[in-house]
Amino acid sequence: MKAVALLVAAGSGERLGADRPKAFVALAGRPMYEWSLDVISEAGLTVVIAAPPGFRLTGSVDGGATRSASVRNALAAAPADAEAVLVHDAARPLVRAELFLRCLAALADADAAVAAAPVTDTVKEAGADRVVERTHDRSRLWAVQTPQAFRRDALERALAVGDDLLAGATDDASLVERQGGRVVLVESSPENFKVTTAHDLRVAELLLSDRVGTTPC
Repeated sequence: MKAVALLVAAGSGERLGADRPKAFVALAGRPMYEWSLDVISEAGLTVVIAAPPGFRLTGSVDGGATRSASVRNALAAAPADAEAVLVHDAARPLVRAELFLRCLAALADADAAVAAAPVTDTVKEAGADRVVERTHDRSRLWAVQTPQAFRRDALERALAVGDDLLAGATDDASLVERQGGRVVLVESSPENFKVTTAHDLRVAELLLSDRVGTTPC
């Protein structure tokens, strides 16, 4: 299937404590989003970027009020002949090109294929009072990442919902699940983590500097 990548780069990144949107924070000498752009290009994919309003980039559209709204805006601008769509968060700069390709290949028998790493910590569930209600079987738990690959028609149907449902979606695959779509997991590495805090940013800088053979700032 002909595929397109949607790079979600419109988040504010408040928890990072930066003076600009997270995807535009400097990471190992360049804006964070550029690391993902390079990998998408290495995977041979065209890209549409969902950027914050006022941050115009080549091939970008304005992001929405929520993550899934940004995906919907970017999908509307994607080439009409693209049958498969890979959605990736710019806040995961350590992604590898082969993960995009494995997720795309996994669409052969699914509506969506999502990168995920097995959960290694014990996970407990508790209410607002922080009293533990149950301990989950971690052998069945996966920490979901991006990229997430979709058959385009399945993603379009999933995103054609009200803004309230979009606002509550922590990932786009959950919207496909909600409509009864078949979603499969593609095993990934914990290295493909999401940069959320200043600590994450420092770890990502060290790993990226090691990858390209430079000295971290």
